[in-house]
Amino acid sequence: MNPISLNELHVEHPAFGKMLDDLIRDAGGPGFIWQLAVLAACLAVAWPLARLIVKRLEARYAGSSFSLRFAAASLERAMFPLFGWLLVMGARFGLEPMMSISVLRLALVPLSGITFLYFAFYILRRVMSGNDQLRGMLLLVEKVLTTLVWAAMALYVLGLLWDVVNWMDDIRFSLGGKQKISLADTLVAVVWILVTVLVAMWFGSWLEERLMRSTGLDSNLKVVLTRISKALLLLVSLLLSLSLVGIDLTVLSVFGGALGVGLGLGLQKIASNYISGFIILLDRSVKLGDQITVDKYTGIVSQIRTRYTVVRNGDGETLVPNEQLVAQAVQNHSFSNTHVRVATRVQADYAADPEMVLALLVEAAQDIPRLMPQPGPSAFLVLFGDNGIEYELAGYIADPQNGKLGVQSAMNRAIWRKFREHGISIPYPQREVRVLGKVEADGNGGPIKDAQEARIDLPGALGGSAS
Repeated sequence: MNPISLNELHVEHPAFGKMLDDLIRDAGGPGFIWQLAVLAACLAVAWPLARLIVKRLEARYAGSSFSLRFAAASLERAMFPLFGWLLVMGARFGLEPMMSISVLRLALVPLSGITFLYFAFYILRRVMSGNDQLRGMLLLVEKVLTTLVWAAMALYVLGLLWDVVNWMDDIRFSLGGKQKISLADTLVAVVWILVTVLVAMWFGSWLEERLMRSTGLDSNLKVVLTRISKALLLLVSLLLSLSLVGIDLTVLSVFGGALGVGLGLGLQKIASNYISGFIILLDRSVKLGDQITVDKYTGIVSQIRTRYTVVRNGDGETLVPNEQLVAQAVQNHSFSNTHVRVATRVQADYAADPEMVLALLVEAAQDIPRLMPQPGPSAFLVLFGDNGIEYELAGYIADPQNGKLGVQSAMNRAIWRKFREHGISIPYPQREVRVLGKVEADGNGGPIKDAQEARIDLPGALGGSAS
């Protein structure tokens, strides 16, 4: 019995596409070995080329933020399959007139799919990793995209991809009366919308990065330009995607008018906060880094968002609606000067010389690191109190974003040390209690005949020895 060759064993199977049929037919022949050698050579050349580009990318993003370096990692991983795909593609077209290329055609599928995945990851990470609200969705989106791409590659290799597309095209449902739309059209529309939106968001992130690094623009103007550009890019991408999938934009006019009326009535507060945010940024009444007091909240403005402004202080971060910053009185401690005044008050005994106390207060403030030398700290006699003379020590700091409480604590500790070194006491409340009327006995058990003989000094709020 003659041995059966591979070609004789090959059976046309409906689940096998032409790509696998050609591969099985060529397996074992001399052309198959040559194709494997060409594929290995292309990948061997692609590796050093990819490493050369990766080193340049690493040097470029070395000092960038975490989100940029995280996105650049995907771009670096895309270099090897990209160069491999280009070289294998060139070898395929060069060898196609001379020999079978089934191995090269099959290798192009995973190389192109992996290249697409890493470039998609790069765009997703540039868009989503810099946004705290979207960062949690990034891993899920990458997993879903990976599953879809690998499933599409498997169906393509098996020759079933177009069968699945035709099957989805046969599934139709009505949309707005007589108009029918297929499942395939719906998926294509979703893909186009996602692609255009992601590209617009990526370009918006790139533009934001360039604007924020500009030194000739005001910080508020940078934020305004960034928000306007992102909103316009998103609007253009949505309109473009709808046009690409064949949706007539004129049919959206009535729907858009009704939607606008509904939004105007139901989302008044959101619209008011949104517009107030632009007003704040344009009139520069509140800027990033300013120390403000609004209502009962005092802190440093760390972010000016679409709906709210983030005010950070020692207790955490407070989200103040933008409308509140426009409609209510706001005390901006940094409006005309970036230097913020820090003050603390203390009482000294009446026996202490006020001139000496004032000099000691100024001297105590000289050793506090964050207090500015110009304008230097100053001390004031504020008032004559019931128990002592009240003084105020004040100075200025240039970094209000780091808070004032630490500086005030350092000032109080320095005052305490100076007062102890020079024997100056900080008085506590003193009260006299007079007992009116007759009493039976005094504190030692003896009789008291006159109310004027009963006198008690309370030296402290917690009480002391009676005399």
